[in-house]
Parts: sequence; structure tokens; C-alpha cells
Amino acid sequence: MNSLQAIKQELQALADPQTAQHSQRFFKTGKGEYGEGDIFLGIRVPVIRQLAKKHQQLPLDKIESLLHSNFHEQRLLALIMMVNLYKKSDTSTQQQIFNSYINNVQYINNWDLIDTTTPHIIGAYLFDKNRQILFDYAKSDNLWQRRIAVLACFYFIQLEDFSDFIKIAEMLVDDQQDLIHKAVGWMLREAAKRQLSITMNFLDQYAASMPRTMLRYALERFPADLKKEYMAKKARLTAAES
Repeated sequence: MNSLQAIKQELQALADPQTAQHSQRFFKTGKGEYGEGDIFLGIRVPVIRQLAKKHQQLPLDKIESLLHSNFHEQRLLALIMMVNLYKKSDTSTQQQIFNSYINNVQYINNWDLIDTTTPHIIGAYLFDKNRQILFDYAKSDNLWQRRIAVLACFYFIQLEDFSDFIKIAEMLVDDQQDLIHKAVGWMLREAAKRQLSITMNFLDQYAASMPRTMLRYALERFPADLKKEYMAKKARLTAAES
């Protein structure tokens, strides 16, 4: 039995039908929902992280094979393995991991898969490189590619590099998907924690018209008086439109 088969058997042995049923609901896998058709084994994230450490010697080609699984937890395990491998690799291997991530992006198809891994691979790799792919993803019809575009910027924001995130946020400020509203709002909040004026400048232009969820996420760490002021802008526009 090869190591990949052993990992899959280990995951099957850890499966919990009750947890899987909860995950099916939590990750909106029903017909017409964002995670439609995804299936779960029912394994908690801390257990998956432990498995990623246990099997850290798995080569990239085997990790890619694991990423192609129908099971959500197997894809998550593969992606966490990619992150762990990226962090300890030289620049050549990091490029291979980045390329693998991009070439297999169709399998990175739920918000937890993206949020857990995109900043650490896509964001880290692109920090000192051309970031055009993020703008292409921001224009994509695919919800998950748009979320990748936003979450990659988390790495930049942590290093107080805000300019490309603001451009992407402007591209997505009228997006129709709640998961994009939350992602952009979250990154606006992260920017505000580091440099309040960055988010304030954005809100001065868009607070009245941006989705309410996006605005609420962005304002979570704001002083009470400023939060009230920006929410009032939104309320005035809503009242005028009704």
C-alpha cells in the first residue's frame, strides 16, 4: 500500500457520520447553495492539521492527487500540506507549489479551503511579484476565484501593503455574493487595525452604497462614534431609496 492510500484509509477510519451531516448543512451543500454537491467525511480541522504534520513528507505530486478528491476533508488536508511544504521550501519549490495551487484551483471550492491557505501560498508568493492574476480572478464569474483574489491580499495587508487590496475591493464593492461581502469587509477590518485611514478613505466613498454586511464587517474595530457615523450614511441612503 502506498502512502497516499494509507492516508485515505486513515481519513476513512476517522470519519464521523454525525459530524459529516452537520458539515453538509454548515457549508451549504444543498441544491442551489454555494457548496452544492460537496461531500464530507466528518473530521474536525484540528485532526486534519495533525495528519498534515504526520504525513509532511508526502511529495507534491501525491498532494495534488489528494486535492482531486471528492471529499472535502481530503482536499483540505492536501491544501494544508501545501502550506506546510511552502513554508519550509526554497524559492524554486515555492514556485512549483504556487503553480500547483493555480493549476488545481477548481478543487479549491469552498471558503474554508481558501481562507486557510490562500494568504500563505498565493499571497506570500505574489508579494514581490506581478499580481495581475488577482485582478483576473476578481473579474471572474467564479465565486471562489473572486474570494481567492480578496484573501490573497491578507498577506499584503499584514505587511501594510494596501494598494492592490483597495483596488480589488473597489472592483468587488457591488458584488452580489454574501461570501464576497464578508471577505471584503473582513479585509477592510484588517486594514483598519493597521492603518485606520486606509479603511476610512474607502468608507468615505462607498459606505452609503456598499452592502450592509460588508460595511458591518469593516466597522467591527472602529471607535463607536465613527461606526455610528458610517452606519448613518448607509441608513440615509436606504431611507432615500425606499
